[in-house]
Amino acid sequence: MNSAILQQPAQTFIKENLTIPTSKLAFKGSPFDGISIQELVSQIESKKKCDVKLPTWFKTDGIYYPNKLNIEQTSSETTAVYKANLVSGQSLIDLTGGFGVDSFAFSSQFKQVFHCEINRELSEIATHNFTILGVNNIKTIAIDGLEYLKQTNQIFDWIYIDPSRRADNFNRVFFINQCQPDLTQYLDFLFEHSNRILIKLSPLLDLTKTINDLKFVKEIHCVAVQNEVKELLFSLEKNYLKEVAVKTINFEKQIIHKFDYQFNKQSNINYNLPLKYLYEPNAAIYKSGGFTQISEQFNLFKLHPNTHLFTSDDFIDFPGRRFRILRQLPYQKQLLRKIIMDNKANISARNFPETVAQIRKKTGIKDGGVQYLFFVSTSDKKHVVLLCEKLG
Repeated sequence: MNSAILQQPAQTFIKENLTIPTSKLAFKGSPFDGISIQELVSQIESKKKCDVKLPTWFKTDGIYYPNKLNIEQTSSETTAVYKANLVSGQSLIDLTGGFGVDSFAFSSQFKQVFHCEINRELSEIATHNFTILGVNNIKTIAIDGLEYLKQTNQIFDWIYIDPSRRADNFNRVFFINQCQPDLTQYLDFLFEHSNRILIKLSPLLDLTKTINDLKFVKEIHCVAVQNEVKELLFSLEKNYLKEVAVKTINFEKQIIHKFDYQFNKQSNINYNLPLKYLYEPNAAIYKSGGFTQISEQFNLFKLHPNTHLFTSDDFIDFPGRRFRILRQLPYQKQLLRKIIMDNKANISARNFPETVAQIRKKTGIKDGGVQYLFFVSTSDKKHVVLLCEKLG
């Protein structure tokens, strides 16, 4: 951490050059002694990534930024605040503190937060930023979180951990025992220091297998921002053996959609051919797999066991996209070209033998426009095309 970057001339330079391509800045060299142009470019690139993702950091003067990879890997402010609202108490330990976004959010819910980060420079950066952000109840410790637990007898109200989701070869991993640390090997140890554990995991992980791999799962939270799943959160409580609650949430610009249900609870589901309206669940619900529960709770028909779209004759409020079905068509290239305006349409394929790319290549229909085409399989085992208009 180069403290010279925090001096006012350097801070002004960073703010004034946020809109300048960093490739151009790199050739000009640094205007400051003791600060390389590479360090300035790194600050600018990282700060720009915070504009939408971490607005509090972006708007606060005097923030020191790590490299942009750390910013890319950290929680967004939206998801961090969501996590903080799930927990509360006297003390929480964040075993994988990183840039400190989650610890900062947790600090509003606890008397004391312990931020453990093995990277000493990143720990130093987080310490500085917590001071700038005006929080004084976070204790930063430059050590691996698990090692710190081995050295203390303290009991915490909550343990939070975000295991690394990349293998040694930097490839993404798909199972919890491939993460670092492997929590399947440490759960008993963690429960010696707290009765409650909150784990942030990759959206790529399978819910059923992860429940089986972990112990005492009480809640699963599928968190999406603008219809993109960002986090899976597993809330564990020592000796909890009851039903697992699944809570989905999708943060849109103007609205927040929530949908909750009990995992593996049997639900009634009915199938039907397309009616007047079509409903597409948001990404958080898709990830959770709660399709039978959607059908039952909203009294909707599903198009097919493997076509995760729903239909009804009544227009209802729904946690996802809503459409009016204008026409049901056979999959014929010439017919589609006749009804598509300006040869543009938004295409989706659900449980269909061809991909969107294959359909576009075969039909020549370009992306865009106001019309929506759903290529689907229906409950009578037919492949059809639904021409729709999107409803608010």
